[in-house]
Amino acid sequence: MTTQALIVVDVQNAIDDPKWGRRGQPDAEAMIGKLLAAWRERRLPIIHIRHDSTDPTSPYRPGTDGNEFKPEVAPQIGEPVVDKRTNNAFIGTDLMDVLDELQVHSLVVTGVLLENSVDATVRMAANLGFEVTIPEDAVASIDRKDHRGKHWSAEDVHALSLSVLNGEYARITTSDAIIETLP
Repeated sequence: MTTQALIVVDVQNAIDDPKWGRRGQPDAEAMIGKLLAAWRERRLPIIHIRHDSTDPTSPYRPGTDGNEFKPEVAPQIGEPVVDKRTNNAFIGTDLMDVLDELQVHSLVVTGVLLENSVDATVRMAANLGFEVTIPEDAVASIDRKDHRGKHWSAEDVHALSLSVLNGEYARITTSDAIIETLP
């Protein structure tokens, strides 16, 4: 059986900044916490991704409270933290080296925002040959306005993003279903 690494993308205090507008999936952090507990109990690999924005106005910029991990999903001693500066956790980072060292080929990707950094990371992982699973209840989206000015609710953005990724890039399931299959 292939060991799955749990990837937690950008779950930092910055995601609660009013700049992002209304967010859906209010239980995402709790579900990520549940996955973290299951992984830790089984001593399976966990990798935390921290967004270090280079934009001086970003709530994710280093040296601010927003750059800190949310306490309920914070890394524990020994869990790798990969710092990124783009929306893709593979670009300009040592994520591939960490995954190679852990000898995993299957990833469970969680975090925020589904339609941004989670999406970019999932697509790249799939293109690199990783088997990717997304627990739909452990990722979150925000309300969006498209280029035509139409408003899309966070729930609709979430559903469409998962639909687009399903099949070609990832398998979509739930946190509980993933936990049930863990060794």
